[in-house]
Amino acid sequence: MSVRRVFLLTLLALAALAGAADAAPYVPGEVLVHDANGTRVVTTPGDHSVLWTAGRLRAHAGVDWAVPNYIAHAAQEFVPNDPGRDGRGWQGTQWNFLLGTGVNAIGAWNNLIAAGRPGGRGVVVAVIDSGVAYENRGRFRRSPDFTASQFVPGYDFVDNDTHPDDVLGHGTFVAGTIAEKTNNGRALTGLAYGAKIMPVRVLDRNGEGDSDTIGKGIRFAVKHGAKVINLSLVFSESQTAADIPPIISALRYAHRKRVVVVGASGNDSGDTVAYPARAGDVISVGATTQSGCLASYSNTGSGLDLAAPGGGDNAALSDDPQCQAQIGTGLPIFQLTYPRDGQIRRFGYPGDFEGTSFAAPHVAAAAALVIASRVIGPNPSPARVLDRLRATSHDLGPPGFDSSFGAGLLDAAAATTPAQT
Repeated sequence: MSVRRVFLLTLLALAALAGAADAAPYVPGEVLVHDANGTRVVTTPGDHSVLWTAGRLRAHAGVDWAVPNYIAHAAQEFVPNDPGRDGRGWQGTQWNFLLGTGVNAIGAWNNLIAAGRPGGRGVVVAVIDSGVAYENRGRFRRSPDFTASQFVPGYDFVDNDTHPDDVLGHGTFVAGTIAEKTNNGRALTGLAYGAKIMPVRVLDRNGEGDSDTIGKGIRFAVKHGAKVINLSLVFSESQTAADIPPIISALRYAHRKRVVVVGASGNDSGDTVAYPARAGDVISVGATTQSGCLASYSNTGSGLDLAAPGGGDNAALSDDPQCQAQIGTGLPIFQLTYPRDGQIRRFGYPGDFEGTSFAAPHVAAAAALVIASRVIGPNPSPARVLDRLRATSHDLGPPGFDSSFGAGLLDAAAATTPAQT
């Protein structure tokens, strides 16, 4: 190639760059110049660009600086435009994502946008459950508020194939709380809407799964790149670690591989956290109501780590008269899924989803946001993630840690706020 040819191509490239740069937010045709006489506005001559003019002016003797006259915009809070169930906004439906008795999703969303990883982008969350409505295949349909790009390959350990489709609705609901498409003018929102979901089916159409199958699901998720695992499934309170060795072994494997595992405390109103959440390698989550009270069904106990919204009726706690069972009952949790009646193509907002199963994914999503935000480093250990979520939670019940709420109610915004220096 001739020198003249290279020279001409270089000029064309510079012109293209100047034209692209002129699309930046500054006043067209104006350059700010500062010299001994102060600051003034210079109009660009002829057809010359703002950047060309600024560069020529900076070359003049006595000119301190010459820059485009940039335009600022009001800093606005990110509030998604999803319409909710009634078209009047997701806020009227998803009380669980609001500030107060919810998890303060708006603050967390804005923190992750500022960090350059909106919605927890770059983190894979495995939903080990009844499957997810993630694909259009045969009689199955992807949930209308998911896109194909939101998923990474999973596995069905019930039917032993690569299509972990949901026939129950439970796993789809859990996945929606974590990562339902957000700010797309449709349906509801997901707390970690930028994360990828790995659907892993271990529960059958009746919502049941054995310990061997669940253990295999956990190991699959770890081996295939999940950074967070959600287990919205429980065994009877009478089961011990010795009864479920495949799961305990898999959980230890996940911990060694620095994967955060989150589990539901159980829905028997008991005073013992159920397995697998009781295991030391799992963040155990109890449920609160729209009133910010302990949910009547939520298992409690010394092994409880955190609380998150699960909906339903308040428990009658003698030390909190505002949370008596007959006072302040509230809404369930809502996400787009299908009713638990086998109609797997009829998506909607069923009103009977309440429980620690639906509290746990709030914490799994928040863990994904903490990891993506890098507020405690680029690859934090599960222990550090738990410490962060505990330290930034909103204390409920008696001051400090207690068996009803653990460290307190999850605050996703506080958990993802960078430390002040």
